[in-house]
Amino acid sequence: MSLIEVAGLVKEFRRPKRIDGPFGGLRTLLTRQYTSKLAVDGIDFSIGEGELVGYLGPNGAGKSTTVKMLAGILRPTAGRVEVAGVVPWRERERHARNIGVVFGQRSQLWWDLPLRDSLETVGRLYGVERTRYRRNITHFTDMLMLGPFLDTPVRQLSLGQRMRGDLAAAMLPEPRILFLDEPTIGLDIIARERMREFIATQNRVHGTSVVLTTHDLGDVERLCTRIILIDGGRVLYDGAVDELKTQFAPHRELVFHLAEGTTWQGVDLPGVECVRSGAAEPGVVSLRFAPKETQSPEIIAAVLARHRVTDLSITESALEGVIHRIYSGSEDG
Repeated sequence: MSLIEVAGLVKEFRRPKRIDGPFGGLRTLLTRQYTSKLAVDGIDFSIGEGELVGYLGPNGAGKSTTVKMLAGILRPTAGRVEVAGVVPWRERERHARNIGVVFGQRSQLWWDLPLRDSLETVGRLYGVERTRYRRNITHFTDMLMLGPFLDTPVRQLSLGQRMRGDLAAAMLPEPRILFLDEPTIGLDIIARERMREFIATQNRVHGTSVVLTTHDLGDVERLCTRIILIDGGRVLYDGAVDELKTQFAPHRELVFHLAEGTTWQGVDLPGVECVRSGAAEPGVVSLRFAPKETQSPEIIAAVLARHRVTDLSITESALEGVIHRIYSGSEDG
């Protein structure tokens, strides 16, 4: 059963059209002419209970606008959106009890309060029962390493510390759905990995559904099994990460290091092409192949049957390169 349903979702922003020249400001006010921009242009998708979905696109694609409509912050211009059976912008209070939200550049914590007091306040606002509150705080403190700065005012926290505090605050009421908008932006490697581990655990162990927007494709490869790609306010792709690679980057590469004195004899298998054979690096052979035609174990067995090999590796298509290729194609079209 779908937890989030989006159909024909549209968001148009209208702004007064500025008129230049003498008394331009007054004329702008009186004429009521507007310019409009479609930030989201007829998006459809559904997300099931317990899914962890990457919602991706370049700057200005409509990602944050979509998340704000899902969170109930913005009202759609047209279309339908339901989250856990609730229309977000109509029933904001009821909706707020189902969701947690983390925006990378905006904090829900109280700036002058110690982090501990901010979390306490969030717990009371959401009516979190005390036993459950203490259990969650203990768990979050351990997983997100909050201990060293729980008594530090939020304004004195580093970005990585504040983001971990925001994530703990969002998850305190144990929401069914977590919306994350650039949650690891600007974080160091350790803080980023802590955040990823926490998100993965909440999804895997507690069944929390997660919608993640990010420019860090490391987040996507580490966390998501499904991605929705958008551009120009429209969906370009909706499906599994592996299927995306298969569809838009169908080739893999096997690299063999031949033993000294071994001469490359080649292999005759469908869809397998030798793209590098000892010229650039003696003793190293690279074979490009399409997994739909021939699987890597079959290629390895064929090579080992005719050659002495000291090492081998397989190179997968990088998600970043695949997505760049898709966006480049959409611009050309």
